[in-house]
Amino acid sequence: MAKLEICCYSVECALTAEKAGADRIELCAAPSEGGLTPSWGMLKQTIDRLRIPVHPILRPRSGDFCYTASEFAVMKNDIAKIRDLGFPGVVTGILDEDGHVDLPRMKMLCKLSGDMAVTFHRAFDMCANPMLALQQLTDLGVSRILTSGQQLSAELGLPLLKELQEASRGPVIMAGAGVRLANIQKFLDIGLQEVHSSASKTKPSTMRYRKVGVAMGSDSEADEFSHTCVDGDTVEAMKGVLDLHSMVVH
Repeated sequence: MAKLEICCYSVECALTAEKAGADRIELCAAPSEGGLTPSWGMLKQTIDRLRIPVHPILRPRSGDFCYTASEFAVMKNDIAKIRDLGFPGVVTGILDEDGHVDLPRMKMLCKLSGDMAVTFHRAFDMCANPMLALQQLTDLGVSRILTSGQQLSAELGLPLLKELQEASRGPVIMAGAGVRLANIQKFLDIGLQEVHSSASKTKPSTMRYRKVGVAMGSDSEADEFSHTCVDGDTVEAMKGVLDLHSMVVH
């Protein structure tokens, strides 16, 4: 059965995705940063309220995936907390200075993860040799790889995604980045069994008072009176495509 993972940036979005039929949640903070480790409060609320599997992202900052000793210490503390809260999986990834999987540190994180399934996230798309990385992550026992096929979008990365899918003898290859209702069938057609999407829409603020000329970040043009959230109708429609595909295949 093909599975749909939805990237969520709040407890409310995770509940919406679950109700709409998502199979799994990737839980993140900071959408504008590409996803960072959620707060303890968000982790606790989500594990208490959701029934489907939730895999928090373990990423201490935005930017590249080559971390300092102090950043890695933060990651070790965070993964222990995620494990102790009872999450079934975690999403993370570390590279070295030369763009290869940082094997010593990934081994440490995998050990600290205990029984959690480990997804290697889109750090994979910044690695120097994807086929070597696939073999290394297979040897590490990683459960899945979230990747756009080393392209700006997963649709552009379809050739490498297909190659990875055919070569993998361990990790599930999960397409992510620009996966939408309009193109989801393309990933199923190359044999992928899991896809990752934000299925997002923009939600306006409920505030009536709107202070003009003040920005909360470095982007002075940002709209402070809207935010991104999960579109339940889109999740439901995407899940419908996956279910239909699974019925036809089987």
